[in-house]
This record gives sequence, C-alpha cells and structure tokens, in this order.
Amino acid sequence: MTLNNLGNTSEINLNASVKVAIVTETYPPEVNGVASTIARFIQGLAELGHDITLIRPRQGLKDKPKNESHFKEILTVGIPIPGYSALRMGIPQKNRLIKQWSTDRPSLVHIVTEGPLGWSALEAAKKLNIPVCSDFRTNFDAYSTHYGLSCLKSPIQRYLRYFHNNSHFTMVPTQALKNQLLSHGFERLRVLARGIDTELFNPSKRSHELRNQWGVKDHQKVVLYVGRLASEKNLQVTVDTFRAMLQVNPNLKMVWVGDGPQKGALKLSCPNSIFTGVQTGEALATHYASGDLFLFSSLSETFGNVTLEAMASGLAVLAYDYAAARQFIDHGVNGFLADPNEANSFVNQGLELMKENCDIQNLRTHARQTTLEISWDKVTKKLENNYHDLILNSHLKDKLASSPALRKIFIKQ
Repeated sequence: MTLNNLGNTSEINLNASVKVAIVTETYPPEVNGVASTIARFIQGLAELGHDITLIRPRQGLKDKPKNESHFKEILTVGIPIPGYSALRMGIPQKNRLIKQWSTDRPSLVHIVTEGPLGWSALEAAKKLNIPVCSDFRTNFDAYSTHYGLSCLKSPIQRYLRYFHNNSHFTMVPTQALKNQLLSHGFERLRVLARGIDTELFNPSKRSHELRNQWGVKDHQKVVLYVGRLASEKNLQVTVDTFRAMLQVNPNLKMVWVGDGPQKGALKLSCPNSIFTGVQTGEALATHYASGDLFLFSSLSETFGNVTLEAMASGLAVLAYDYAAARQFIDHGVNGFLADPNEANSFVNQGLELMKENCDIQNLRTHARQTTLEISWDKVTKKLENNYHDLILNSHLKDKLASSPALRKIFIKQ
C-alpha cells in the first residue's frame, strides 16, 4: 500500500513547524532525569522552529509562565508529592485543556508523565481527536516496592498499561525496556534514546579547588554518587561497595551529590563521606569532573541520565548491567558492569576496580570517547520524525474513516 492509495496527503508538509502541546508534571528547576530530559528536548525542538506549549504544575507562588519565541507555558495547580515536598504533581484539568485546545488546537499532544494532569491531557486529546504520543520514563510500579506498597505494584502496572495503550505510541529510552514492557502487554512502543551534552559534562571542568574543599589530594580518588538519596536508588549496595573498597584503599573519599529522605541514614552508615546537596548546571558538571569513580547501583531506572553524565565527565563508572549502562558500557573497556542477578556482584566489581592491574585512567578515557558519539541534536531530530509520523498517520486514519472507497482499497491491499 502506498500513500497515494489513501488520498491526497499533499496538505501535510513534513518540513513545516509543528504545534506541540507537551504535558509534564516535572520540569526544571526540579532535579531529576525526566525534568532535565524534557527540558533539553524542548530546547532542541524550539531551535528547529517548532512551536511548543508546555503544560505543567506551578512550582511555587513566584513561578510565572514563560511566553517566548516558539515556547510558552500554561501553569496549573500543583500539590506536593508525599515524601518529596519539593516536587509537585498536577491535579485533573480535563475541562480546562478541552477549552484551551478547542481555541488553540495543537498538531499533537505529547504526554511525559502519567499522573492526574497527564491523564486529563489524554482524555482531553481523545475528546478533541488530537493525536497523542506518550513517554514511559519512570518505573512507578517498581518504586512501590521500595515504599512498603508492594500490594499496589500490579494495580499501578495495569494503570500504566491502560494509559499508554490509549496513546498512538509510547516512547521508551532503551530496547531492553521496550522488550520488558511488551512482555507485560504494552503496545506500539518506540525506542527514543537520550543524548548527552558533552560540552557541559566535560573532564575539563575538574576543579582542584573543589577537591581541596573535599579534603582530598591529587593522588587520592573520589568515589561519586549523583541522584536522589532515596530507597528506590538501592543505595545500601553503594554503601556496602564503598566500605569494601575502603578496606583496600583507606584514602578513598565518598561524595554524595543530591538530597532525599535517606540523607540522614547515609550520614550515619557511610564513613569518609561528604554531602554536597543538590547541584545543577555548571556546578554539577564541576562536581562530576572532580570525581574519579562513579557508583550507581539503582535498579529502578528506565534509563539513568547520570550514567551518561558521569561517562561524559570522564569517570570510571560501575553500574548494573541494566538501562543506560547496558546500552553504553562495554565491560572492562569504558566502565564496569555488575550482574543484577548475583547478590555480591556489585561489591565484587567495586573490588576489581581497586586492583593494581585495573587501568582506571583508560576506563575514564574510553568512557568520555563513547559519549562523544551521542548527540542531543540527533536524538531530537528522531523525536521530530516521530512527531511527523504521528501527524501523517493520524491524517491517513482520518482519510480512511471518512472514505468508504479508500477503506475498500486498504482492505484489498
């Protein structure tokens, strides 16, 4: 079947700018992988000339909507997320979105998060027959087991499956996650990887002044963690690994970059540690580059942006053979991988990093080289292609629905 069989599609100009409504319940200055990723996509799409309307919860009384060239915001009511008072989630806004999109209709709706605001967007778009795509970026069903809510894992998974199967397609960051979701009944999945800003995250940002503040000398090694200090990050494994490494090299220093509910417990359980709090932008890049080794023992990520950020910053990364690490780390060449199915694997690989014959500098060099091939421009261009594909397919579907003759041609072919 060809496009010509389905009627005239010349009115669909795939080089024209697209009006995109992006709906998310997290966005900078909130600090997490989803927020930073969607902000980077929006920047890239605006640079390509597309018109973006971002719908998100208001993050405080002083939060004002932006209205710039190719980018504007609509802010909705936000309420604190239990356990993360600094983060906000939206409340249902279906009627408001129907009214908004009836007068200022977008070409498509891109839903980033599956909370109440995301659900409202899905319902409003369906009501107005606007094409919808979605992202699967957070394993909320997996998170439930870390907060004593294992009984909710199946209901959450059913909700997520229903949510995403009602969009035209869902974008996921890795092939492994796509395979996992397909096995659980998710449909129409597309892999859209994430890029990395190798100018920002760069070994050249290494700061001797910052290392002096940490109390380490040039010959000492700093072990780094960046992310939320929360139970879903599997941080006890990081603590156990660092303790084991410390037995081999008592001069190691552990630096925790981030904040969260487990900060107090970590201060008590992890010796030789420094807690810097949340860092962003240039300060975050400097913290990365001033480290030497990066431990990331999380098994709840859909991707794990910090893995690429650490590699781009020239750190030797140890992570589980999972998510971004599985996709980009070649064990022993540009980092180390631990087996998630072996209880002591992560600790054992940490000890391997401490052996005299382990060329950490070589790992760091190759880690940096790997990330130089991952361009945000290329990833954003692929997202743009997905948008055009969604608009075209929606147009063809409407043509089929309105033309019995075309439906007969389609069925015959």
